[in-house]
Amino acid sequence: MFSDYDVIVVGAGHAGCEAALAAANRSCRVMLVTMNMQTIAQMSCNPAMGGVAKGQIVREIDALGGASGIVTDETRVQFRMLNRSKGPAMWSPRAQSDRNLFARRWRTLLEAHPGIDFWQDTVRELIVEGGAARGVITTMGHRITGRAVILTNGTFLNGVIHIGEKQYGGGRAGERAVTGLTEQLQSLGFESGRMKTGTPPRLDGRSIDYSRLEIQPGDQNPSRFSFLPTRVPEKQLCCHIAYTRPGVHEVLRTGFARSPMFSGRITGVGPRYCPSIEDKIDRFADRDRHQLFVEPEGWDTCEVYLNGFSSSLPEEVQFSALRRIEGFENVRMFRPGYAIEYDYFPPTQLMLSLETRLVANLFFAGQINGTTGYEEAACQGLVAGINAALKLRDEQPFVLSRSEAYIGVLIDDLVNKGTEEPYRMFTSRAEFRIMLRQDNADLRLTPRAAATSMQSLGPRLERVQQKLEAHQTVLRVLQSSSVTPDQINPYLSSIGSAPLESRTRLLHILTRPNVQLSALRLVVPEIDASLAPIDPEFAESAEIQIKYEGYARKEQEMAEKLLRLEHIKLHPDFDYHALNALSMEARTKLSRVKPASIGQASRISGVSPSDISILLVFLGR
Repeated sequence: MFSDYDVIVVGAGHAGCEAALAAANRSCRVMLVTMNMQTIAQMSCNPAMGGVAKGQIVREIDALGGASGIVTDETRVQFRMLNRSKGPAMWSPRAQSDRNLFARRWRTLLEAHPGIDFWQDTVRELIVEGGAARGVITTMGHRITGRAVILTNGTFLNGVIHIGEKQYGGGRAGERAVTGLTEQLQSLGFESGRMKTGTPPRLDGRSIDYSRLEIQPGDQNPSRFSFLPTRVPEKQLCCHIAYTRPGVHEVLRTGFARSPMFSGRITGVGPRYCPSIEDKIDRFADRDRHQLFVEPEGWDTCEVYLNGFSSSLPEEVQFSALRRIEGFENVRMFRPGYAIEYDYFPPTQLMLSLETRLVANLFFAGQINGTTGYEEAACQGLVAGINAALKLRDEQPFVLSRSEAYIGVLIDDLVNKGTEEPYRMFTSRAEFRIMLRQDNADLRLTPRAAATSMQSLGPRLERVQQKLEAHQTVLRVLQSSSVTPDQINPYLSSIGSAPLESRTRLLHILTRPNVQLSALRLVVPEIDASLAPIDPEFAESAEIQIKYEGYARKEQEMAEKLLRLEHIKLHPDFDYHALNALSMEARTKLSRVKPASIGQASRISGVSPSDISILLVFLGR
């Protein structure tokens, strides 16, 4: 019934969708196995993509040929560029999506690909022969064989849902958990752990008094995630901001005795940076209010997502507390919030390609690796799909360095440092964030994607070339144009910038803080004529590049120094225990991770600079 596939992807969440598409776009025959065809790409938690650091990841996924950015653009109900008050290196795109349209668009996109087949079933066992993954066995007893397998099981592995004192098996509300896989992987030598996440109640928007909430509109001139010219919506929906207050906290505390988190029924570690509402009022008892975001679920539904009110307290406690929030006095609840515990596998058991060390041709992506968030899952799926295809062609793995992408930072952190709590990306995790901006992801990564034999990259490469030419044009025009103090000083005075004393090139003026290219074009109309044909997105990117040139150059020099350590390779069978000069912790960690280079070894938690020096001396460096 099932012919031999190149790649089998287990799970059709954000990681699974990107993995299937990435492998299929590299000429692989892909089988996507999912428990429910109706929940492909379902936004299980909030109906949004992007945010601080996460938005950069979505743009990187798009630059590498993934579809998360395109699907978000096509289904969004609101777009905002966060951190506009800070420097452009911190700007982060975020979009609210229509939950149903998002999933529907992803499914349509996948079904349109001739290289992807589907099967609705649950995988209960892997086929492992000769130390390599050779397929899967489903609960209906079907054997689906393939040359590589990518597991993207999300929160379904032995998942348990908690609501107050109630608990039952499930990977998501209304969907059963997956059993058997964890136990098989453990029998193969894999270590596993437990993590926890949660979601807030869903509310009836018709029962909320929005006039008593703060309005949060989208950007007046919304941008987009994809570097391709996707459609910009003519209208947007508004989000709103609400706040808890002492009366809300008092009601929530009445449920603490029945809380699975405080009673010890939940043993998994939850996300530190996205705590439940009961965790917030317990940890920050001195605060009399917490901010909540009221987010619409789509164009044609009244359902609302209450971001910031994740809870596993009893339903009646959640409901009573909600009704004490200003504007929520008559609120109706569609379903309560809940917590979910699930199995994950410490990602130090992976190589940087996301292939497992213990079983060849077996890849892990998404929450199975201990991460949280759609964006973190999607980028892992993309990388796993690319590397599965490359492995089958006996080509070198696709590995992004920390200086190339936030995706590189994420995977490097997971593999070399591991995680004991749900891993979430932040800009602070990246050493080279001035280089890793959201505006230049295509320049950084699209040529890298082309090197992996991806089909249909022509339009993207063409736009990258157009963008590079636009950058050169802006640079040339500003370098060749200058202004007198009489021309520019009134503008400089209006923004609090020091006046000029002599004629100065516009390129030098643009590097000043608060000076904007759009203003210079008004002050010097002749350059406006020269720059008019340039795509506004390209012009803005060129402006950011010029402003950050000096800082980026210093980061690049540092990255190149560190890159030299990446070129010093280490053999996978290197016997670290034979080097008695290494610390015992270093010998243990290096033997377990088996780093591919000195650079990777230097980033392993517990390996000190002196350990690296010993390795360099041993290697004659």
